Amino acid sequence: MRYRLDDIATFLQVVDSGSISAAARRLNLSKSVVSKRITDLEAGLGGGLLQRSTRRVLPTERGLVFYERGRSILRQLDEAAAEVAENDGDLRGALRVAAPMSFGTLYLGPVLFDFAGRHPRLALALDLDDRMVDLVGEGYDVAIRITRPRDSALIARRLAASRRIVCASPSYAATVGLPRSLTELPQHEAIGYAGAPSAWLWQFAPFAAGGPPRTVAMRSRVTVNNGEAARDAAIAGLGLAVLPTFIVADALRDGRLIPVPLDAEPVADVIHALYPQTRHLSRRVRALVDHLAAGCTDPAPWERDLSFAPVERGVS
Repeated sequence: MRYRLDDIATFLQVVDSGSISAAARRLNLSKSVVSKRITDLEAGLGGGLLQRSTRRVLPTERGLVFYERGRSILRQLDEAAAEVAENDGDLRGALRVAAPMSFGTLYLGPVLFDFAGRHPRLALALDLDDRMVDLVGEGYDVAIRITRPRDSALIARRLAASRRIVCASPSYAATVGLPRSLTELPQHEAIGYAGAPSAWLWQFAPFAAGGPPRTVAMRSRVTVNNGEAARDAAIAGLGLAVLPTFIVADALRDGRLIPVPLDAEPVADVIHALYPQTRHLSRRVRALVDHLAAGCTDPAPWERDLSFAPVERGVS
């Protein structure tokens, strides 16, 4: 039985990417090199690992078994090599980070790239996607989530509060007017968000501390699956939007959007760095999380110079 680690790593990337072409782009290789590696691995293992179609590549039954075991083994091998290499004081090895698209583009990327610049022996991979990734199953070291974590198998490090704000364009305010209370909200069109269940239910601070949030059902004429697109739809005057301040901060500063003067504030989310519980947390993961925590303080950097008060630090 003959196989090479490069062939196995390429196979794992093909399964993760869903196609030869996508894997080739991620690995910075030609499609022919990726195809040959897969062919060599299948020949070495004595059977097919992938089902190929015109649209997508999927693992066969035996390919799925090999993928699951191979991913775990290669991850352990990478951890062992990095742990030995880091004994000389440098941070080395691979770091895979998953983060939401808008937050990663607008804020997280520069913070991560600063960290990578300080540690030139690290190989950093940043995947921006609004879906909820499986850290352990998909081989990520750290995930940034803007929510309230529920997975007890993960360790969550609080980075900052993510305040949300209801906003509209000045043209919308001039044409339609703005609501002043939660009871007036349902009379207005909202920019819908397709990336989360029940996103049409807007939640606001409870009447009393510790009570349930107040929920308002909104109707949407325009629905998008990205926060920046929702911001742009609001700027175009298509309705009200409830969005994190890191997405709308610049538009609020330059007047393209204005806050809606409601009698309650939307429930805030929390930005967390999540990582798997392991017996030995690698130095590079610990250093990365510490770096992120130092860069995300309360009040959040993106809203320090805005006119409204930051969210209370008690959110957790």
